[in-house]
Amino acid sequence: MPNVDVDGLHIFVEKIGHGGPPVVLLHGFTGSNKTYRDLVYTIDRQFTTFSVDLIGHASSASPLSVERYRMRRAVDDLAAVLRAQGFEKAVWVGYSLGGRVALNVAIHRPDVVSGLVLESASPGLATEAERTARVEADEALAQRLERDGVEKFIDYWESIPLWDSQKANLNDTQKEMQRRTRLEQPRMGLANSLRGMGTGAQDWLGDRLSELRVPVLLVAGRLDTKFSGWAEEMAKHIPEATLRIIENAGHNVHLEQRDEFDQVVFDFLMSVRDRL
Repeated sequence: MPNVDVDGLHIFVEKIGHGGPPVVLLHGFTGSNKTYRDLVYTIDRQFTTFSVDLIGHASSASPLSVERYRMRRAVDDLAAVLRAQGFEKAVWVGYSLGGRVALNVAIHRPDVVSGLVLESASPGLATEAERTARVEADEALAQRLERDGVEKFIDYWESIPLWDSQKANLNDTQKEMQRRTRLEQPRMGLANSLRGMGTGAQDWLGDRLSELRVPVLLVAGRLDTKFSGWAEEMAKHIPEATLRIIENAGHNVHLEQRDEFDQVVFDFLMSVRDRL
């Protein structure tokens, strides 16, 4: 479970697998390398998995400079992480924030991408006005973190409507494990992640989806109407897209409908394995 040093930045990577094609797994905001643990043990006999703690999260470094968190810098850092593991290309799997990061990797560093799985992801915001408003909203969240600390921020974060479906779909153990992961996050890292990698801070990629030349799986929960809509829209523009909308799931499909999600991703990976 090494820390990979990329130009002075320590990035935590957990490697599991039996020598198959590489798959890089990227968590969402307030997540960690444990996010896709169930998926890892579903696919590890056929693939080599690399579960990464994104900058500012869990066991990776949380530098003070926001510039190190900028999406394009993060993309190049992650490409360097993959190369440090001895692989030229991988399938990149990402959830929410991790999905946006994975999509940015595919657009800006196609040389390290052989496939893509995007769970509850978006291509960013189309207009400058939308991006400006989101940057302001994320700055307010970052200041809340700095002012109130991680625990009070997580109390607020868990109360937003995005997670409403989890009230019925997650059991108490799942809720507790998710909360524990969130509470272990570094305050400065989360704040700077919002500032540097937030939806408003990244480029709009909606007009570049047709550039993707790898197989792409888009997954979203039916109850998450915003992101299922994004998945449906992106699928129209990606040349080799597979779309799966999972019933009775909200934003966090891999937790809310774990078995179905793991099977969908496994089937997709196996269908393209000979091309990887």
